[in-house]
Amino acid sequence: MHCPKCKKECVWEGNPHRPFCSRRCKLLDLGCWFDEVYRLEGTDEDSEFALPEGDGEEQV
Repeated sequence: MHCPKCKKECVWEGNPHRPFCSRRCKLLDLGCWFDEVYRLEGTDEDSEFALPEGDGEEQV
């Protein structure tokens, strides 16, 4: 099998980072999710965790 991040061939059995070849590739992929390079399309109504409307400032 090939690592989804770097495309290097890697072993599935006994690999603690699968489907990635290494911890580095695993963390690089996670960083892409945090930076919103990868996104899942949807609407606010699709999520029970949608953020409230407003300017982001918390009202006290």
